[in-house]
Amino acid sequence: MTDSNMHSDNATTTDATGETLGGPQGDTTRKDPEEWVTGDEPMTGAQRSYLDTLAREAGEEISADLTKAEASEHIERLRAGNDRTS
Repeated sequence: MTDSNMHSDNATTTDATGETLGGPQGDTTRKDPEEWVTGDEPMTGAQRSYLDTLAREAGEEISADLTKAEASEHIERLRAGNDRTS
């Protein structure tokens, strides 16, 4: 084996940019809706149904012409204010 492909006892490696590999990661399952590749697409049927339920419970009317990202943001906002889901 060469030095370049030998396993090191140091699990975390820092390069010249200061980035590390092998360190603890944050929650990679959650991503800011503004960063979604498909965030500009129309909301899904599931989002529409859930948002409709949450909006009714909150006594709000929300535009039905939302993107996936916008729908997600409204869902999070409404869930935070809903006793049943928070």
